[in-house]
Amino acid sequence: MKLISPTLEYQDSYISYIKELGGEERYPFPLDFEYENFVDLLKKLDDYANGLNISNNMVPSSTFWLIQNNEIIGVTNIRHYLNKEIEFCGGHVGLGIRPSSRGKGVGKFLMAESIKNLNLIGVKVVHIHCYKDNLASSAMIVANGGNLISEFSDQSKVIQRYVVNAIQG
Repeated sequence: MKLISPTLEYQDSYISYIKELGGEERYPFPLDFEYENFVDLLKKLDDYANGLNISNNMVPSSTFWLIQNNEIIGVTNIRHYLNKEIEFCGGHVGLGIRPSSRGKGVGKFLMAESIKNLNLIGVKVVHIHCYKDNLASSAMIVANGGNLISEFSDQSKVIQRYVVNAIQG
C-alpha cells in the first residue's frame, strides 16, 4: 500500500470508489466534491492544500489516496491546523475506506499514515473525532494511540473527541 497525492492516473479508480460508496455518507468531505471534470477536482484539492479558495470557516487541508494494486482503497484528508470550531468538532483527520476493503486493517494503516503526515508538518497533538456508534473508527483511533478526552451530543449523535500525541522516533 502506498499513500499518494491525487492524480489524473487514478480517475477511473476514483469514480468506481464513489460508485461503490453508493448512498452512504461520504468521508472525508472532499469525496462530496463534483468530479465530472476531474481536472477541476484535482485543482480544487490542490487549492485546499495550499489554502486557496476556501471559505472563512475552513482551514488548509491535504487529501491523499491510499493505493493498492492500482486501485484507490482509502482516502484521507488532513487539516494542517485547526480553528476553534474544527478543534471542537471535526479534528485534524477525516478518512474513509472503500467498502470492499473494509475489515482488513486498511483503516488502521491509513490512520497511522495520516498521523505521520501531520507530525511531518509540525502537528504535535492530533485531534481526531468520530461518532460514538462508529466502533470501527474509534478502534482504529485507539489502536493508533488515541486517548478519549471528551464526548458531546450534536443533535442526534454523540461525538467522541480523541487526541494522539506526536509519534516519537
